[in-house]
Amino acid sequence: MFLNNAWYVACMPAEIDDKPLGRTVCKQPIVFYRGGDGVVAALEDFCPHRGAPLSLGRVIEGKLVCGYHGLEMGCDGKTIAMPGQRVRGFAPIRSYPVVERHGFVWVWPGDAAQANAALIPDCAWADNPDWAYGGGLFHIGCDYRLMVDNLMDLTHETYVHATSIGQKEIDDTPSVTKTEGDQVTTSRFMANITPPPFWKLALRGNHLPDDQSVDRWQICHFSPPSQVMIEVGVALAGQGGYHADAKVKASSVVVDFITPESDTSIWYFWGMARNFNARDKALTAAIRDGQGKIFSEDLEMLERQQQNLLAWPERALLKLNIDAGGVQARRVLDRLIAAERVGAPASPVSAS
Repeated sequence: MFLNNAWYVACMPAEIDDKPLGRTVCKQPIVFYRGGDGVVAALEDFCPHRGAPLSLGRVIEGKLVCGYHGLEMGCDGKTIAMPGQRVRGFAPIRSYPVVERHGFVWVWPGDAAQANAALIPDCAWADNPDWAYGGGLFHIGCDYRLMVDNLMDLTHETYVHATSIGQKEIDDTPSVTKTEGDQVTTSRFMANITPPPFWKLALRGNHLPDDQSVDRWQICHFSPPSQVMIEVGVALAGQGGYHADAKVKASSVVVDFITPESDTSIWYFWGMARNFNARDKALTAAIRDGQGKIFSEDLEMLERQQQNLLAWPERALLKLNIDAGGVQARRVLDRLIAAERVGAPASPVSAS
């Protein structure tokens, strides 16, 4: 159950630099490729001749050529040519609105008439030389809402990420959740604590001591359809915490774009953007490696959780105060999905 009239990250540009890419988004098999002008195109991954996946074909002079019998497709979904055959009368296949922006390729799987590129989130860090970004992609066998739950309730860090970002103070410090329109925010602020290993690395990366007490913050922002941006960081204790001068803190934004593949699988585009020591490529690589290990620790937990929920669908789950962020995010989604299904008048969903 997910929104269709919304922008989702489909892939990263490097995935389609020289070949077509097949990827299912919201249960819809789509092929992505670059046309003759280098602009990304997106079509149904279905050859109108015999139903073969077009993603198994090739791109020749900007035309997508089916790998089965050589049918050539245009970026608009219309057939162009086929060796020894007349095919221009074939009905076109579906084409999808697609935009390359902020280092990602975005697709709109719903009503093309409602697609508006202005609704793609404004990722201020993506095109700013004062910021550095490193990230990756995981394919995970779970409902996309389980990942939203995971990211909106960071108390799991104490247990799943005990050797990297977890610490007991997360359990000891209550979080506060607020909903404004379609946006849900869960915040936690910890004062005068010992930084965990990952944040010691970040402090050193900003030329700060890693053996002093710090103030730490976690501010999780959910936006539909399935984006979570998390402001995280530490500052030397007593210097203002979240509002401290940049010289005494290490702060970042954890970037989470969650794209449903099916009811029980997702494409998870993760990363971290930081605005300190942005030109240090070695630091970017170290942080990316650290983030990759942290996120990989979630994989088994989420997939096994999904398996349990499928095995016992009738069992009710507890809802505690720490679950407020995920619960409120699901309420926003339920409302928007219900409106979309009945065709109620509503603004198309922005991911920002």
